[in-house]
Amino acid sequence: MTATATVAVAHPTGPAKPAASSQPTYDSAAAGVVDAFHAALERGDTTAAAEYLSDALVVFEEGEAERSKAEYAGHHLPADAVFAKAVGSHMTRRSGGSGGDLAWVASEGRTQGRYKDRDIDRITTETMVLRRVSGAWKIVHVHWSSKAAMPKP
Repeated sequence: MTATATVAVAHPTGPAKPAASSQPTYDSAAAGVVDAFHAALERGDTTAAAEYLSDALVVFEEGEAERSKAEYAGHHLPADAVFAKAVGSHMTRRSGGSGGDLAWVASEGRTQGRYKDRDIDRITTETMVLRRVSGAWKIVHVHWSSKAAMPKP
C-alpha cells in the first residue's frame, strides 16, 4: 500500500455481506485467509501478515508492481501495517470463486479516518488470488485500487 501526501490507500476489512445471487460465492476458507491477513495488518503484525503470503506473491497497486513476498515485505508491508492500524476500514461487498487449488476473493469497501494529519475517505477495491499449498491457502496475487469518496451533498 502507498500512503503519501497526495494519495492514501487502504484495504477493506470486516465481515462480508452475502454475495449477490448473480455472482459466484467465494470460498470461505480462502476469504478467511484474506481477512486474517488484514487483521494482522490492523494489529501492526507484519510477521503474521507475511505468513499468509506466497513467496511468489505479485502485488499491483497505483500502477506499480512488487514481484515477490520479499520485495513487498521489504517495501510496502510495513507502511501498509502502519496505515491499516491508524485508519478504519469496512467492507461493503465481497464476491469470488474457486476451482481446484485456486481461489479469488474480490472485496469492495470504504476507508475513513485520519492519517498523518490528513482526513482519509476512500472507496476501495481489492482482488486477491490464492493458491492452496499443502492444504493451506496462500495469497499469490493482490490488486488494490481506490478513489476519493464523493462528498455528501
